Amino acid sequence: MRLEEKKKITEDLHERFSKSAIVVVTDYKGLDVSAMNDLRRKLREEDIEFQVAKNTLLMRAAKDTEVALIQDYFKGPSAVAFSYKDPVAPAKILAQFAKDNQKLEIKGGVLKDKVLDVDAIKALAKLPTREVLLGQLLSVLNGVPSSFVRTIAAIPRSLLNVLTAIRDQKETAS
Repeated sequence: MRLEEKKKITEDLHERFSKSAIVVVTDYKGLDVSAMNDLRRKLREEDIEFQVAKNTLLMRAAKDTEVALIQDYFKGPSAVAFSYKDPVAPAKILAQFAKDNQKLEIKGGVLKDKVLDVDAIKALAKLPTREVLLGQLLSVLNGVPSSFVRTIAAIPRSLLNVLTAIRDQKETAS
């Protein structure tokens, strides 16, 4: 590979590292071409980029970004997954793929400025999807006003029940 090509790849990776919400580093050694294409297809469906690069290029590209925190993971065959929007999606896809295909190994990752080990990535993968979390939040937000309205409506109803009971008591007394 010529020097100009290496510089271009490094600049491209540096830009991706800077914009990414999460970066996950994997070891793909032993994966055949069809498995690798299947993984790339699954990641692409969720707008996640997957790049195989030399470790020296990854280390140079990681300088002055949060990814510099995980330079220790750039050993052996390395491929990185970038997600710019949803930090949970790459963890879900890679964890499921690693579970189904033992040859893919998740080394670690970085979320904003937090280093994620394999256990943290697997825990992130167990989170519900963004849509489910938004639905749960909406139901909680909807539940508070509904409870408030029921409570406010119960006050006049209770007062009416007390007044009716007093009227009935006075009618039976006379």
